[in-house]
Amino acid sequence: MKQSVRFLRVLTRATLGLLAGYGLAHAAEPATSLVVHCGTLIDPAVAAQPMTERSIVVEQGRVARVERGFVSAPADAQTVDLREATCMPGFIDTHTHLTMDYSKDAYLSQFVDSDGDVAYKAARHAKLVLLAGFTTVRDLGGLHLVDVALRNAIERGDVPGPRMLVATKTLSISGGHADPSGGFREDLFHVTEADGVVDGVDSAIRGTRIAIKRGADVIKVTATGGVMSVADHGSGPQFNASELRAIVETASTHQLKVAAHAHGDEGAYLAVVAGAASIEHGTYLTPKTYELMKRNNVYLVPTVIAGVSVAEAAKTPGFFPPSVAAKALEIGPLMVAALGRAWKAGVPIAFGTDSGVFAHGRNAREFGYMVEAGMPPFEAIRTATQNAADLLGRSEDLGSLQPGRFADLIAVTGDPLADIRVLERIQFVMKQGRIYKADGAAVVF
Repeated sequence: MKQSVRFLRVLTRATLGLLAGYGLAHAAEPATSLVVHCGTLIDPAVAAQPMTERSIVVEQGRVARVERGFVSAPADAQTVDLREATCMPGFIDTHTHLTMDYSKDAYLSQFVDSDGDVAYKAARHAKLVLLAGFTTVRDLGGLHLVDVALRNAIERGDVPGPRMLVATKTLSISGGHADPSGGFREDLFHVTEADGVVDGVDSAIRGTRIAIKRGADVIKVTATGGVMSVADHGSGPQFNASELRAIVETASTHQLKVAAHAHGDEGAYLAVVAGAASIEHGTYLTPKTYELMKRNNVYLVPTVIAGVSVAEAAKTPGFFPPSVAAKALEIGPLMVAALGRAWKAGVPIAFGTDSGVFAHGRNAREFGYMVEAGMPPFEAIRTATQNAADLLGRSEDLGSLQPGRFADLIAVTGDPLADIRVLERIQFVMKQGRIYKADGAAVVF
């Protein structure tokens, strides 16, 4: 990949501007025309096996065409040489929390960090995730509407980061998994529907409408309890069928999908019946729920790395509050096997990690757990490309390097079908025709 580095050095001297506060230059403005030579191309939406020696022609940030062999670039085009690399569409993580920080002090931080603190940390997390090869994320629950601001800043080019679809506040019942007052003194919190806490059908409708008004691209609901909340149980159902149906119907009037956090089977089943597009986590799902998910094309977003990570952290005394540690040790070790059962049952799978529950930028470790659960490496890659784009309703733009899609392209040295762990060492990142990383390093002055 040495020739690609020489190209980038020439390009950066001429066109890059410093991104204040990040040490990362503004990635190269997309050339009018760009040709990327890929030694191997893996694109599950196009072919069921790797394709060798492909040239991807990019115009105005989108793929114009894909040619066999290494074609000569037009006179006005730039060339990127990845002939020694394996190229893939930019990965999509359908479950992140970029405004959240993974640390022993996370529970204290919500009482200490200002909105500005959250925003600066979130911008750093966004850069880490982009450089890890994830050019698009679905961010399922943010703090202080920083997720909306960060999405907009990335779209304007103010900060580097993945393309974001955001949920704003997660919807929760009183005392539920996403109730920010759960487990704390009640006089410290006065939660309302504006905080995502809703009870009853009318309240659920208002909470959904508030999220939409604030700029939500997706609605997130906690259909069951969860691990990281202090007060509730990790698997029991929370919303009833009428509340879930009201949330889905309200979202659908604005053409938005609903993602349902659910570890337990009963809450997950109710969410699928109500019309949720995805079940997040899915630790205790049964064949009955699997069958309904297949019938309704509802995706499972397994987030195995989150379960493994919190279970490991819970072994350190004091890392989590006692109630959280107990749930992490119970649920975390079950999630690899849960994914294996879903995969064998034929449930649609979309890639998602819950980053923020573990350290941002390590998202690609999820691929290893997927393979451990029994998924072939090629199918694991499909979950982060074709399947994830379908779940987001963005297949016309994302998840493939077919003509007309955004020129989101990543590359690694080595064969991820032989060793899935090479995806943890992304060497090249392009998002919408802009190059952010080459030879394993961020593009800098």
